[in-house]
Amino acid sequence: MSSVDNAKATIDNININNLPINSEEYKINDWLFKYKKSHILHSKCSTPDSCKNDSCTPCVFCMFTTGVQLPHLPEMVFPNNVLSLIHGSGLQIEFNALDALKLVSSVELDLKVAYAEAWKESRDPSNLVEKIKPFDWTFSTNYNGSLSGRFSIEPTDERINIERLKEREKILFYEDLMLFEDELHDNGIASCTVKIRVMPSSFFVLLRFFLRVDGVLVRINDTRYYHDFSTPYILREFTCRESPVQQLNVPLQMFGDPNSIGPHLPVCKGTYEKLSWTNSDKKDIATASS
Repeated sequence: MSSVDNAKATIDNININNLPINSEEYKINDWLFKYKKSHILHSKCSTPDSCKNDSCTPCVFCMFTTGVQLPHLPEMVFPNNVLSLIHGSGLQIEFNALDALKLVSSVELDLKVAYAEAWKESRDPSNLVEKIKPFDWTFSTNYNGSLSGRFSIEPTDERINIERLKEREKILFYEDLMLFEDELHDNGIASCTVKIRVMPSSFFVLLRFFLRVDGVLVRINDTRYYHDFSTPYILREFTCRESPVQQLNVPLQMFGDPNSIGPHLPVCKGTYEKLSWTNSDKKDIATASS
């Protein structure tokens, strides 16, 4: 049994409601930053009787299986891992696994693992009947965060100053959360993570989907949020980078590290936006976060 299977078996044998949820929050200027972190999603319904009742609130497992139109979920989903950024004006930016998985395509993906054709040729065609509903089995998602509040969003020529982010500045708040991960039946990896760091002058968020299909493809979808506290807007940049493996002339160890291989992947798509707001209807942050 794999480590993923062992983890799920352990979770299924524990009362899910008794498992702890770690949390922390930090407030600076007009912003409240907070996160929750806990266990992976169990692999079956924990309250089947009440979940069959439409008048009852479904368990977390049923919320995911009904909310995501896929034949199955990634091997590891972290439903309680949530990062929230709350502004005093009432706007909010949140990052969570459910919204990320809702953007995975339910349409068949035209992408095969490296040995797929050889595997097919070695088997009786009559035994190759498709038994699983086709969908994007790489779990690729263009998720760039969940927004609420009165945002004004417009394209911008302004870019995040990466060199400024490299400057030494005290980190007041930091967290790195896994939203989901799947080993693609030992054919690679698909993962979605989000990390934040808050400094005295600004904050920076990196939401990353990383895909490696062994011998076939590498893809990185990055969404970056940057806010200088002296300005009334946030810069949001989304980039999709990908390349066939055969076109990447890099050391083998790079394929397991998105930070190393990312600069070697060409940009297929880029979106650059400015998210603005006004402080005319400012609320108390503690109230907005409750």
